[in-house]
Amino acid sequence: MKVKHVVVLPYNSRWKQDFINIRDEIKPALKDLALAIEHVGSTSVEGMSAKPIIDIDVIIKERTVLDEVISRLHNIGYRYEGNLGIEGREAFKYEGKKDLQRHHLYVCAQDCPELKRHIAFRDYLRSHPQAVKEYGEIKEKGARLYPNDIDKYMEYKSGVIERIYEMAKIK
Repeated sequence: MKVKHVVVLPYNSRWKQDFINIRDEIKPALKDLALAIEHVGSTSVEGMSAKPIIDIDVIIKERTVLDEVISRLHNIGYRYEGNLGIEGREAFKYEGKKDLQRHHLYVCAQDCPELKRHIAFRDYLRSHPQAVKEYGEIKEKGARLYPNDIDKYMEYKSGVIERIYEMAKIK
């Protein structure tokens, strides 16, 4: 579910509840297959400006249960999209769900490198307010400069992301 128009908003405390609402729909469907359901991405960091889209990683023990996860998510309206070019991170799309905040849903095995990067990046930002300020400002400026070009927006903020990865020692 790739965005076409880039909108970055100031942090909204409602995003925490939006995540909980989505998690509470997914969790009963997956039951014991989900080790955890994590709120990741910028909306998960207090004070961070963000696109108003909740990023969620469902953590499974191993990929051997992926087919069952796909089936159960399908039963509640999610369609499997494959890894979209990121090995080990399986993406899902949906239609409708107007009662839920717009979101990106991913499923990762607990040993997935991309999952570890998501969690480490989120946790670093949660404990480093100066990085939140810098990253938030660059995202806001990028959205103003490239409101109709998500690729240019992503490229614009990539330098700050790489610096945060370095500071957080994320590989």
